Amino acid sequence: MELAVTPAELAAVVVALIAAGIVAGFLAGLLGIGGGGVLVPVLYEVFGVLHVDPSIQMHLTLGTTLAIIAPTALRSFAGHRAKDSVDTQVLLRMGPWIVAGVVAGILIANVSSGTTLKWVWAIAASLFALKLALGREDWTLGDRLPCRPWLEVVSSSIGCLSTLMSIGGATFVVPFLTLYGRPVLRAVATASGIGPMIAIPGALGYIWVGWGAENLPLFSLGYVSLIGAAIIIPASVFAAPFGVRVAHSIPRRRLELAFSVFLASVAVRFFVDLLG
Repeated sequence: MELAVTPAELAAVVVALIAAGIVAGFLAGLLGIGGGGVLVPVLYEVFGVLHVDPSIQMHLTLGTTLAIIAPTALRSFAGHRAKDSVDTQVLLRMGPWIVAGVVAGILIANVSSGTTLKWVWAIAASLFALKLALGREDWTLGDRLPCRPWLEVVSSSIGCLSTLMSIGGATFVVPFLTLYGRPVLRAVATASGIGPMIAIPGALGYIWVGWGAENLPLFSLGYVSLIGAAIIIPASVFAAPFGVRVAHSIPRRRLELAFSVFLASVAVRFFVDLLG
């Protein structure tokens, strides 16, 4: 597929991808998230500018986002682990079920239309925006994680929905852990370890289900754009340690509110597209 864009449009696309990578990497370190909340809307618009077939535009966006999240999440996790902030017991308990949920998410994405995936993203982003805007860190449900099989059910659900949204899972994991008595910083650090468990198998899954799909852009592996990933990954990996550094030094509330506004605006954009 050839790109019918002008040089000026192409330059603007590259700048937008680099900027998105820097913001996503910083947020990955600061909030423990994979940065999908930034990358999904940016890549969706970029692929629109590049005239990607609408029937695969959302699939390509999600697959490429997970491929980008993988190295960024690993860098963020390494930074938090170096500061001894990660709860490895929680990772060991939730990890296998997270991966099982990722597999389920890939199978669902394989039979879902782009419109369905946009509905998932728009509704979930709206809920996340509300949680970030209204949620309080002192809300708790207990001081111990749920017993079997509830933690396993929650973990699998997180893996599945995160794969359908192409996020690192921390948007679910951080509030879940804080509701059960984990300090916010420890929850963020632990959630950074969940990101690679979602992003790596998730990206491989989108490559698999998209292999041989029609109308893919040049230099794509299934539903992963190698060009998009090659531009964003260096910027994202570069910025992640700065987010980690800031996470250990300042309150996060203002950034959470700003991110809530951003997610709400993206959700509105998708709702207008879906309902218009």
